[in-house]
Amino acid sequence: MKNNDERITDFLARLDNLSYIKLDKIPEIDLYMDQVTSFMEDQLQKTKRNPEDKVLTKTMINNYAKNRLLPPPVKKKYSREHILLLLFIYYYKSLLSFHDIEQLFRPITEHHFNASASLSLSDIYLEVFSLEHDQMERLKEDILAKFEAAKTTFPDVEEEEQSYLQLFAFISELAFDVYLKKQMIEDILDQLREEDSSASENKKKR
Repeated sequence: MKNNDERITDFLARLDNLSYIKLDKIPEIDLYMDQVTSFMEDQLQKTKRNPEDKVLTKTMINNYAKNRLLPPPVKKKYSREHILLLLFIYYYKSLLSFHDIEQLFRPITEHHFNASASLSLSDIYLEVFSLEHDQMERLKEDILAKFEAAKTTFPDVEEEEQSYLQLFAFISELAFDVYLKKQMIEDILDQLREEDSSASENKKKR
């Protein structure tokens, strides 16, 4: 049975194997749905919790299109821009509702989905993920700081129980961090939704 120090060492090592999909790995040719799901499965398999989990299915893609997260394919084929949006959806879906993702994506799909746009979705993808290395290093530092803080808790409890309670404290710190960040993202999206609604009302009045 692993102790807490071994758990954190293993997790930090796993982080080193997680990275965004580089742009040059994304096909420039249009793909059919089966090819899209195969590509995503191949590229994101390291992020799966269980080997039998599916990264992306036909049903998921159809639901994304139904909920206006993804523009419809052209002649049943999905462009590089579709795949870029699917990658963003993959990272957001465990955190945000479809309603929130649609709100966040709307300006992106309206102004940058077309490959000929002055600032393409590929450009945005590159810019956003150029921050990845520094973000990963800050994340590791933050995780270690939380872990060390958790190790100071429950000093008077017997060792066996102390180990689990300190692990519980560490997980609670991580969860509270995610909770606060999720609250902040949702607040920003609610503000954007309200601003869009006000702008729409003003247009109608004119």
